Amino acid sequence: MPPLVKICGLKTPEEVDAAIRHGATHIGLNLYAPSPRYIDLKTAADLRRRAGQGGVKVALLLVNASQQETGDALSKVRPDIIQFHGNETPEWLAAVKRLVPAEVWKAVGLKDAGTLERIQQYRGIADRILFDAPAAAMPGGTGTRFDWSLLKNHRHMMDWGVAGGLTPGNVAQAIAETGAPLVDVSSGVESAPGVKDVDKIAAFLKAAGR
Repeated sequence: MPPLVKICGLKTPEEVDAAIRHGATHIGLNLYAPSPRYIDLKTAADLRRRAGQGGVKVALLLVNASQQETGDALSKVRPDIIQFHGNETPEWLAAVKRLVPAEVWKAVGLKDAGTLERIQQYRGIADRILFDAPAAAMPGGTGTRFDWSLLKNHRHMMDWGVAGGLTPGNVAQAIAETGAPLVDVSSGVESAPGVKDVDKIAAFLKAAGR
């Protein structure tokens, strides 16, 4: 079975259509204002409705959002998945999960073997852990990869996926080295920051086996 593939940071109907047409199983909508992939709530709601017709799951990316911001986003967009990409605690994830009928994912910067121990605090709470490059100035979407060998022979206790620095040229290697059941790309299929390239989306999905 090929891995699930999430194309993240989509901003236009054309990008959503391309991801669906070429076989994506998930798309991501980014509500983090400093990101070049940011979209407002109205656009996110419109794209979510469009994607719903294509049978893909829609993830809403939040970074250290307040309770009110989180509630507004969830009520207006109604995503299938909430992807927390900041310093959100297990307690916060658990509280959100009790209130909304959506999967809860937690992105984690994989720095060293100690990170694999620390993520156990999300066990039984997060529906999926998304391993990403350690955060720099911007959490996610930096085009930086982590050391895939950290996942070699690791016994995963939760559903998981790999993000960070993936491109059409290296995603097959990432899948082979880590055994990732899900891969997530954003900047790796762009022609400029925040601008998706339809041909790169198609190439990525093909390389990932979709």
